[in-house]
Amino acid sequence: MAVWTLGLNHRTAPIDLRERFAFASEKLENALLGLRESFDSHKEVAILSTCNRTEIYCAGDHVHLPQTLAWLAEKGQTNVDVLQSHIYRLEGDASARHAFRVASGLDSMVLGESQILGQLKDAVKLAADKGALGTTLNQLFQRSFAVAKEVRTSTEIGVHSISMAAASVRLASRIFENIKDTHVLFVGAGEMIELCVAHFAVKSPRSITIANRSAERAQALAATHGGRSIALVDLPKHLHEFDIIISCTASSLPLIGLGAVKSALRARKNRPIFMVDLAVPRDIEPEVKDLNDVYLYTVDDLKEVINSGQSQRQAAVVDAEVIIDAGVQKFMAWLDQRAHVPLIQELNVQADNWRQVELVRARKLIEKGQPIEEVLESFSMGLMKKMLNGPLRELHHAEVEQRDKAREAVRKMFLNA
Repeated sequence: MAVWTLGLNHRTAPIDLRERFAFASEKLENALLGLRESFDSHKEVAILSTCNRTEIYCAGDHVHLPQTLAWLAEKGQTNVDVLQSHIYRLEGDASARHAFRVASGLDSMVLGESQILGQLKDAVKLAADKGALGTTLNQLFQRSFAVAKEVRTSTEIGVHSISMAAASVRLASRIFENIKDTHVLFVGAGEMIELCVAHFAVKSPRSITIANRSAERAQALAATHGGRSIALVDLPKHLHEFDIIISCTASSLPLIGLGAVKSALRARKNRPIFMVDLAVPRDIEPEVKDLNDVYLYTVDDLKEVINSGQSQRQAAVVDAEVIIDAGVQKFMAWLDQRAHVPLIQELNVQADNWRQVELVRARKLIEKGQPIEEVLESFSMGLMKKMLNGPLRELHHAEVEQRDKAREAVRKMFLNA
């Protein structure tokens, strides 16, 4: 069985391209099943889609990267030639290594982050629930989870890391001298926004407000930090109240438009607004960045702040890569063993056919009244001849250059028991 991976991430593609290929949670199931049904060659499939990456993991009898690429290009309504300059195509041990590095946080914008492991587990669970996962990819991912756990417990890969939430606070501090004097709005109520709220709450802003599609979730998160909640539909009329806006939802369309921000700036008499859009696809229209007195940052803009502690974690990366190397070798050895399974199954079928033939013959001899000892002797002799027929034929008729290999193979199979 062959394994391959095709994807794009924050290193290979800009955000305006990545957002075309981000699968919303409600569309991921159909995409997963659609890919598998489109090609018989894609026997096993899993899709990982986050704000920083979209990756397709596949397993089949042979690698079929061109088909996977064509499918993804069609989904993102992008020319294949444009897409292929921004993707990575991996197969075999390179595909396994990539999965292990992703699970361990080594391929993330935030080096050593743990959030990606949960996202990968969710992607694997969905694929398994929908019957798109088989033995090969299941082994790949289960081993990647085990490697990630070892990396996290045996190295200091997560030490000194700066999360996107922490980076957002640092950037806000550059615009506002004291965050205690600011009013902060969070759009969304998922895991990322929860982290951001926690980081900003430590700075004790004047107010915290949560806007979310689910009023219940917004109220619950706001109550945890002594804040209030508002409905998403009311965002435009409240936007001017906030100095800092952090957004991260799963919306496929922008929630904060250029017109709404212009109106908010007029109402604020051009007092600055600091905005961070952590969503892919983006929640805030990109044209907002061109407005005076608006400081808009996307996930790609946070790289500089996030990478500030990178050098301190390089020693841990070396240790992590050693663990990953060992995991890749073990997986590839397992995969190589799996290649023998069809042959083993054929051998079992052939041996059982021989057994059945000799049993039928033995029963007929017994029915004719032949002594049991003679029947057993005939039965064992018949099986022995059938078992030796192939090896003896190979020894007698092998080409001259193949005879030594044939003798060695027969010796190993029959004389080393």
